[in-house]
Amino acid sequence: MRKRGWIAGAVLVMTLALTACGGNNGGDAGSAAQENGGQENGQENREQETSGGEDGDSKDAAEGPVRIATKPMVEQYILGEMLSELIEENTDYEVEITKGIQGGTNNIHPAMEAGEFDLYPEYTSSGYTMVLDHDPAGVDDEEMFEQLQQEYSEKFGMTWVGQYGFNNTFAVAVRKDIAEKYDLKTCSDLSTVSGELIFGGNPDYIEREDGFNVLCDTYGYDFKKVMDIDIALKYQAMQNGEIDVTNGFTTDAQLSKDDYVVIEDDKKLQVNYFCATVVREDALEKYPGLEEALMLMENLLTDKEMAALNYAVEVDGRDEADVAHEFLVDKGLVD
Repeated sequence: MRKRGWIAGAVLVMTLALTACGGNNGGDAGSAAQENGGQENGQENREQETSGGEDGDSKDAAEGPVRIATKPMVEQYILGEMLSELIEENTDYEVEITKGIQGGTNNIHPAMEAGEFDLYPEYTSSGYTMVLDHDPAGVDDEEMFEQLQQEYSEKFGMTWVGQYGFNNTFAVAVRKDIAEKYDLKTCSDLSTVSGELIFGGNPDYIEREDGFNVLCDTYGYDFKKVMDIDIALKYQAMQNGEIDVTNGFTTDAQLSKDDYVVIEDDKKLQVNYFCATVVREDALEKYPGLEEALMLMENLLTDKEMAALNYAVEVDGRDEADVAHEFLVDKGLVD
């Protein structure tokens, strides 16, 4: 049975007021990596304007719905719907989703601390840098996740559960015909032929200090031509043959198609942004069975699958709840 209760993030005045008064590290959330790196333009391409039963012990243990927050991006809307449906399918609790909270981590985390929300989808390096103020460079993914769990518990009374499997991080993408022509599998492979190719990227990535210039310095790229292209038009320019290479994110909707190939960051220049659920520990106590429901998200999604779901909503214009439901049905998790 599908039940949906949600409110628009724009009406969450208390959350925004908390940030105005409060001051946590952070920035906007157009994508996990964009959020940390400051590429707010990416958010414009990912945003949308969107605004159970009870029995005995469950009712006694928890009055009111499980409250989920999401960032203002299609990917998070889909994940919020998945979390909601898995909770309502496997427990007696109702769910309320607050969608599209501007400022992402910067506003959601203090609202979580204040008890306005019970849980939300978050990305490992976003939490590590924006909340804990640590440098993620060179930190092993397993070590980072353990540290996130420990410090969130000690400092905020929260924990991380159920890593979803996909990694929404920076990526270098090339046209499929170019990848096949030059047998490109890694970013190092690209260095040997970059002088024959055209790179097109959104201006903020090309101009920022830790963006395009660091990529070129790390891999020795010297492209034939570099073009500034609006973030919403990059993949169209690739498809039209105007550019050969671009910067992107591993779960970009367009990268679910076979027209493009994401090549491996073999020198590990970019940090990883694995997604998992951040949940208040008192919510796990208040709602028995909640953690087990959240753990159904463990290793559920690949980068390609998340990109395909994003495509269904962003490009095909489908409803995120329907897309999430069909995916969970296909995985055998709901009826």
